[in-house]
Amino acid sequence: MQQLFNFFIKNKTFVLFLLLFSIALSLTIQSHEFHRSKFLNSSNRLTANVYSISHSISQYFNLVKENQLLLEENSRLKSKRFNQEISTSIDSVLKRTYSLNSAQVYKNSYAQPNNYLTINKGLKDSIKEDYGVITSRGIVGIIDKTSTNYSRVLSILNTNSRVNVKLKKTNHFGTLTWDAKAPDVVQLKDIQDLVKLTIGDSIVTSGFSSTFPANIPVGTIDSYGLNDTEDLYIIEVKLFNDMTNLGHVYLIKNNDLNELETLKEPNE
Repeated sequence: MQQLFNFFIKNKTFVLFLLLFSIALSLTIQSHEFHRSKFLNSSNRLTANVYSISHSISQYFNLVKENQLLLEENSRLKSKRFNQEISTSIDSVLKRTYSLNSAQVYKNSYAQPNNYLTINKGLKDSIKEDYGVITSRGIVGIIDKTSTNYSRVLSILNTNSRVNVKLKKTNHFGTLTWDAKAPDVVQLKDIQDLVKLTIGDSIVTSGFSSTFPANIPVGTIDSYGLNDTEDLYIIEVKLFNDMTNLGHVYLIKNNDLNELETLKEPNE
C-alpha cells in the first residue's frame, strides 16, 4: 500500500493530467451528439473484435474434442461396413463382425529395416495383440505388443511383416512383404506368372485371416517382374498410405476371433 502511495506522489502531475483529460473527454462525449456516436461505434467495434477473438480461441480449443468425435463416428461407420458375411476356408460361412477403435500415433519409425509404431491405446482399452491397424486410406500394420496404456504396432514397413492380400480385379492372392528400400513401396509375392497384371491395378486385403477384413485398400501395382525361378511374380506395390506421416489410426477387433481360433488346424 505504501508503494502505491509513493507511486501517486511521485507521478502526481501525470495522474492529475489523466484525471482531467478523462473528465474533459467524458464531458465532450456527453455534450456532442457526433462525438458520442463516434465513441459508441468505436466501443461496439472493440467489443465485436474482442468477442471474435474469444470465439476463435474457443473454437481452436474445441478442435481436439470435435476431432475425437469425428474419429469415433468414422469408427462406427467403418465397423458397419466391415460387418458382412465372408466365405472362409473352413467349409462354412461365418458372420465375422468387426469393431473399430480410434487411436493416436505417438511414435512412428519408417527408415529402419524393422519399423514399429507406438499408439496411445493399451490393455486398459481392451486392446490386444493381433489387432489390425489401418487409416482411412489403407493398412498400417498389426499390433504385436501391449502394455497398460500403449501398444506397439508391427508396421508393414518391417522385414518381418507378412500380410495376406489379393489383386482386387482377379482375386488372386499372395503375401505382402517389404524389402527395406523405400517407405512408399512394398512387395507382393506368390502370384503365379499365368495371372494377367496391369500397372495401376488395386491391391486389397484378402480377408483370409482373422486380422483384416477383405478389401481394405493397400496400394496399386507400380511395376512387376519374375522371381529367380521365373514362375512367380514379384510385384512392386505403391502404398495408398503415406507411412511417413501418420497421426490417427483405427484398430480392428474381430469379435469372432476366439471362435475362429478353435477351428484352426493344428499346424496353422
